[in-house]
Amino acid sequence: MSEIDFSGRVAIVTGAGGGLGRLHALGLAQRGAKVVVNDLGGAVDGSGGSASAAQRVVDEIRAAGGEAIANGASVTDFEAVQAMVAQAMDTWGRVDVLVNNAGILRDKTFAKMDLADFRLVLDVHLMGAVHCTKAVWPHMIAAKYGRIVMTTSSTGLYGNFGQSNYGAAKLALAGLMQTLALEGAKHGIRVNGLAPTAATRMTEGLLPQEVMDLIKPEAVVPAMLVLASEQAPTRTILCAGAGTYEAAHITLSHGVHLGLTPDTPERLLAALDQVTALEGASVPGSGGDQGRNEVELALAARR
Repeated sequence: MSEIDFSGRVAIVTGAGGGLGRLHALGLAQRGAKVVVNDLGGAVDGSGGSASAAQRVVDEIRAAGGEAIANGASVTDFEAVQAMVAQAMDTWGRVDVLVNNAGILRDKTFAKMDLADFRLVLDVHLMGAVHCTKAVWPHMIAAKYGRIVMTTSSTGLYGNFGQSNYGAAKLALAGLMQTLALEGAKHGIRVNGLAPTAATRMTEGLLPQEVMDLIKPEAVVPAMLVLASEQAPTRTILCAGAGTYEAAHITLSHGVHLGLTPDTPERLLAALDQVTALEGASVPGSGGDQGRNEVELALAARR
């Protein structure tokens, strides 16, 4: 087996003052990475802030013999994020790994949700990841090396009652990952997604204790380490929880060519089961594969 080793690497982990982010930071440090521990120190809903949470994790890493620095930037503030990356470059001269983990919850049904809460969740999860990725991107291009992990979610991939804002942000991160992986490939930058199932303060009180005991956040860290490693894949969404690991794929059904006639809407309605069937489904290599599939079926129908 190939060993996962981060010796000489520098990693930034956002939202690393507690929960899963803290374990990500510790896991990277244990395998040799120098870590920027970023955390605003706010509550689950994003309110408040304190630098003490990040510093405590830094102290843990240093006590174990590792190297780490604390940073209290809000990922919603691009200038502060740029300063965080500059801090890493000034301290260690490089940034190899970015784990976009920072997030908040503002759960309510869509009918009851205030639009300000919708926007804030998008701002933290989506734009926070955009800000951090944009700040490290030129350094990774210059180094011809980079590993970026986007924390997506089963809520984004499959939906969850009362989390329309969170789900929209999390699926958007999967879309961001897809394109950045394509753009980063020639520069040695690999971009992946992680969909964790973990008992954290975000899930506290939502699940039975027996289940909470099974989904310890420590069981998610191995998937992050793989996605952040030198041997990492790219454009991969790993799901992790309770010691189980899966991959999620955005697939394209084979489809049916119906042509364009006045009754195409009715024929499409009648053929929906065939159109949506997973037999013969594929995982497109890029967005252009959808168009190619459609044209190929149309050309085949003419022969």
